[in-house]
Amino acid sequence: MENQLVVFRLAQEYYGVDIAVVDGIVKMQPVTRVPGAPAFIEGITNLRGEILPVIDLRKRFGLPAGEVTRETRIVNVMIDGMKVGLIVDGVSEVLRVAEEDVEPPSPLITGIDAAFIAAIAKVGTRLIILLDLSKVLSRAEQLELHTVDQIGNDSDPTSATA
Repeated sequence: MENQLVVFRLAQEYYGVDIAVVDGIVKMQPVTRVPGAPAFIEGITNLRGEILPVIDLRKRFGLPAGEVTRETRIVNVMIDGMKVGLIVDGVSEVLRVAEEDVEPPSPLITGIDAAFIAAIAKVGTRLIILLDLSKVLSRAEQLELHTVDQIGNDSDPTSATA
């Protein structure tokens, strides 16, 4: 059995998510801030006519802010039935990883702040942290994200003012 992953970079580390939850990958595009949204929610963006909440994974994981480069991407994923954009430093590849090359994370790294780590994949000399997207956000944070999603989808984009 193999896992097929979308692998991306974040602060010099590699992370992977199951390709089945990835809806698409786009270049960084304008993101509109939503007043009162949690700090890790960068805002909302218009993706092919659909308003999408966008999360900055660096902020969510407590990493230092990164600069937006030509490599920066928004990975569109499904988190508990909702489309969400994840800002990452760059997408490196789609990869097949054999089941025997995937191990559960050490109990030492899966404290309260790392509950979103599903497993670690060994690919050659690299280690890829596999994310459980359903645990990247707490239940309360998911509710806040739904609120931001509703704000974006209830507004009429033709009436927006700058």
